[in-house]
Amino acid sequence: MTNGITRRVALGAMVAPAIIGLTCSARADTRTLKISHQFPGSGADGGDFRDRVCRKFAEEVEKRSKGALKFEIYPNSSLMKTFAQFDALKKGALDLSLYPTTYAGGEIPELNITFMPAVVTSYEQGYRWKKAPIGREMTAILEAKGVKLLTWMWQSGGIASRGAPIVKPDDAKGLKIRGGSREMDMMFKAAGAATSNMPSNEIYISMQTGAIDAAATSSTSLISFKLEELSKGLTAAGGRNFFFVLEPLLMSKSIFDSLPPDQQKLLTEVGEELEPFGLEGSKADDKRLADVYAKAGATVKEMDQASLDQWRAVARESAWKDFAARSANTARFLKMAEEV
Repeated sequence: MTNGITRRVALGAMVAPAIIGLTCSARADTRTLKISHQFPGSGADGGDFRDRVCRKFAEEVEKRSKGALKFEIYPNSSLMKTFAQFDALKKGALDLSLYPTTYAGGEIPELNITFMPAVVTSYEQGYRWKKAPIGREMTAILEAKGVKLLTWMWQSGGIASRGAPIVKPDDAKGLKIRGGSREMDMMFKAAGAATSNMPSNEIYISMQTGAIDAAATSSTSLISFKLEELSKGLTAAGGRNFFFVLEPLLMSKSIFDSLPPDQQKLLTEVGEELEPFGLEGSKADDKRLADVYAKAGATVKEMDQASLDQWRAVARESAWKDFAARSANTARFLKMAEEV
């Protein structure tokens, strides 16, 4: 009997390392990636659809990879400050971010075209960029900087104001406005406004303290950041608008390149498959925006064609002209954008 016990102990001693080895191997094969963004979180009852894009992406990739890839999602810039995220992607210090590309325009001037007033005037036009020369070149520029574009996502928006709605350029005179990009700021300045630069998750406190009188941002941000609580006026797109902003899901290229080919293919496929969901979410919030602000007591106006033409004229003489003059390449990007 002693020999039997001894044999079982010996056998257990041989098997245990094997089991431990298998467990360690399984853990080693699982890669956890972090997704950071500046927008509010979401839940089962809804919430900011950009956070839902990130969560749907994470769920689908985890399912298809059979758990080999897992994700941690950090909304509200809870992992790192908004403007720091692009540099972190380049260095491989952050895995993924849903990030407005115009925020990187200081380093890559060509990216300012992605929040250029009156260049993109419809979702259909914006999504045509993907396969057009401008989309291919923009993707190449990002990759050269160490950032891979996984999901194209455009958003329209409006202007929330502490006073009357800002519909035409004359309405902006004497006000301090958050434009959202260098080029939007230039257009507002040309219309007689002062401007202030900040990420969209800092608009609420700036409007609350009176640091700004109004803010232009996406419909989803106008809703998610509850700016209707501070606004007496809203300019909604109403089917047309003088701005569209590109807010794609981006990934660190060094992290992407470190993954095996099958996982790279999976990330690319899931990212592309989410684009219709992003478009649907953007359009739904455009429609919902006016109701949210009207219920809060704001005066809601829509952008009519005459006002849009006035803004485009101001943008051409300010933002467009400045962008084209910055370099031969920015001039080329503007020309490519106009051809889409």
